[in-house]
Amino acid sequence: MFDWVQKLADWLIYSLFNIVQGSKLGDALNFFVFDTIKILILLFIITTVMGVVNSYFPVDKIRNFLSRNSLFGLEYLFASTFGAITPFCSCSSVPLFIGFVKGGIPLGVTFAFLITSPLVNEVAIAMFIGMFGLKATIIYVSSGIILGMIGGFILGKLKVEKQLSPWVQRILANAEKEGDLEEEKKTFAQRLPEILTEALSIIKSVFWYIIIGIGLGALMHGFIPTGFFETYISKENPFAVPIAVILGVPMYSNAAGVLPIIQVFVQKGIPIGTAIAFMMAVVGLSIPEATLLKKVMSWKLIAIFFSVVTICIIISGYLFNIIL
Repeated sequence: MFDWVQKLADWLIYSLFNIVQGSKLGDALNFFVFDTIKILILLFIITTVMGVVNSYFPVDKIRNFLSRNSLFGLEYLFASTFGAITPFCSCSSVPLFIGFVKGGIPLGVTFAFLITSPLVNEVAIAMFIGMFGLKATIIYVSSGIILGMIGGFILGKLKVEKQLSPWVQRILANAEKEGDLEEEKKTFAQRLPEILTEALSIIKSVFWYIIIGIGLGALMHGFIPTGFFETYISKENPFAVPIAVILGVPMYSNAAGVLPIIQVFVQKGIPIGTAIAFMMAVVGLSIPEATLLKKVMSWKLIAIFFSVVTICIIISGYLFNIIL
């Protein structure tokens, strides 16, 4: 599908710019051109498709559905799946977390959304397909949704409502079911311009993250020798996954910024499960997110939330290494 992109990158770098093929600079620039074009194409296609989904299943409709129906445990699946199809990073997911609480949705179900939303979204899916293929992408998306379900279920069972801020506790205690919002009926042709505009807006919002991430990945691809990363998180090290997760937690980026680096990790010999565990820790757990969550939670609840998600990510990383 992307052979023409590779040929374009080869022609541009090795013929037009006359950079020696096989040189460190040539390999780095070729990697950069190929991945940038491929990822932007995939990103536009998938954000458009997900835009159609979001157009017909808006936030308020999903929130009202979750708050008004007894789903016998499936609400965790729906909330986690909804988190996967919404284009929010960990910090921008927090306002929706508050909205879910206002809608009367159980706290565990709300956590399922909060966990999955930054880990899996159309940007991550588009880039993941381009870098690791369809099989790895399906496993990645499935594991992200399952991680959200399990994490949300555990947090719900821990009965941590008392660890919410007094303001949020009042909202939770007085939550009332909201009436259905009147939805404006539009044809697909009428929705399409808005969908395309939103897709382009998402691409614009992550464009520089993609460029910087691929640029760093290109430098690592071309100039860092094979085996460098294996010194610290090699497949022979049984503690490589938790080490990778611990290293990732203090950092902050979205999927667009970190995935090109993960691709290089894998190319340099790091097991894909270890690399993805690092990515999930960077994307799903961060200092900026903890700071924002402090507005609605106690530090104790934030510590519990981070601990539960960290354990789930570590388990997911080991499973990835076994499956892939």
